[in-house]
Amino acid sequence: MIKANYHTHTLYCDGKDEMKLFVEKGVELGLDHLGFSAHSPIIQENNFSIKMDQVQNYLDDIEKYQKEFPQIQLFKGLECDFIPGLTYPFQYFLDNFSFDYLIGGVHLVKPPHSGDGVWFIDGSKQETYDEGLLQFFNMDIKKGVTAFWEQTFEMIETEPMDIIAHLDKIKMHNRDRYFKENEKWYLELVDHAVDLVYKHNIIVEINSRGIYKKRYPGFYPSDYILQKVAKKGIPVVISSDAHKSEELGFCYEEAKEQLKKAGIHELAYKVENGWATTSF
Repeated sequence: MIKANYHTHTLYCDGKDEMKLFVEKGVELGLDHLGFSAHSPIIQENNFSIKMDQVQNYLDDIEKYQKEFPQIQLFKGLECDFIPGLTYPFQYFLDNFSFDYLIGGVHLVKPPHSGDGVWFIDGSKQETYDEGLLQFFNMDIKKGVTAFWEQTFEMIETEPMDIIAHLDKIKMHNRDRYFKENEKWYLELVDHAVDLVYKHNIIVEINSRGIYKKRYPGFYPSDYILQKVAKKGIPVVISSDAHKSEELGFCYEEAKEQLKKAGIHELAYKVENGWATTSF
């Protein structure tokens, strides 16, 4: 079995440690593969994504540490944010830089007719989620959640990616306050997302960041989604979504157990011309 983590953030974006510390931690943990995935540059000014003029330096550093640490295989990835009108096409990064893979993710929802306004559904502050729900959707949770999923649908259908990040991240700050994940309207949105992921041959990650940051008691995505992923044979990777080197590999064994319960017994791993799977 290949032990891997492909979702990792360093000081090049909103991570808190230098790249070398992650590589050293990966070696200590016995990882076979470690992929870095800085948040992609976006058009709107922000404090969480890599700057365009730093992208080549980021790639050069990965190559440098690969030479210094040949015992672990390093990969050059990017977590591409998708915000209609505010982000670069994912293909731009494939055409202009030497990335090994792309992760697609929705962290900010652009409501219809909002100009450049965005609803930040991520981050540490639940009140930010609530304020955005009020500002953009007048506390209509069904409209807000539907906007998240429709933006996710558009990303899947229009942008090239290898992996989709934290598929149901919209649930994180909800905490069963505004909607239940078993409501019919919500499950219909989820089902459509999984169908699109399958249609476009995208890998799903099981992401543990909500657990170890104590922002959500379970993994992304939900057991319901993982069971659907299992039935369709959609490939899966385990991600800690680490922003500190000490977070690398958090909940790895727990994620494996969760996957087994859902009926998933294989993990995807990077190969030269794409991806392969190995049983665990």
